[in-house]
Amino acid sequence: MIEVKNLYKTFMNGQVETSVLKGLDFKIEEGEFIAIMGRSGAGKSTFMYQMSLLDEPTRGEVIIDGIVTNTMSNDAKTLFRLSRLGYVFQDYALIPELTALENVTLPLLMQGMPTAKALSTAKSALTTVGLKEHVNQLPSQLSGGEQQRVSISRAIAHNPDILFADEPTANLDNESSRTVMDIFKQLHKQGQTIIMVTHEPEYADMAEKIVTLDDGKIVGVKKN
Repeated sequence: MIEVKNLYKTFMNGQVETSVLKGLDFKIEEGEFIAIMGRSGAGKSTFMYQMSLLDEPTRGEVIIDGIVTNTMSNDAKTLFRLSRLGYVFQDYALIPELTALENVTLPLLMQGMPTAKALSTAKSALTTVGLKEHVNQLPSQLSGGEQQRVSISRAIAHNPDILFADEPTANLDNESSRTVMDIFKQLHKQGQTIIMVTHEPEYADMAEKIVTLDDGKIVGVKKN
């Protein structure tokens, strides 16, 4: 599903060059649940951002489903992200003025889905994560865990090929974190490819494979 070849990412701060990723090579098969771990600054989120097309590598290739994404135009990448990838962030990234239902429906409308179908699809996705009774509530009326479940609903409503999650439990209490991880486990059982950055070993252990980064390099791959 994803192949990374000789991946480098360098950031410039004035005249100072910082190498964050240093020649990574890795493959992720369809249907795998991968956890990416490592100490702060190891390059975890940067690695995920390259694979998820939210950033561009300095050097190397990211190949998704046989497509060399480096050669795609910005418009093509935007369409690819919108139609084939799903994203869950630690800060939920919900639009505060929109209800849970509207937050999930909006990306579907942006893909050109008819309004009636987009609404029914969004309701189904919210029901999947246990929010059937909260569809008309604003983010401010929901707990952190409920907001993250809205975020997950938005990410999976269009049946993405790959679901990316960057520290999805970072701002949640233990009960809400377990609920989120149970949703991920169920999605994985249904065949969803998931790539998750986490600093929590107990949640990484729920993935089928743990990739450990240190100083911009892969230093370990463990199968659970």
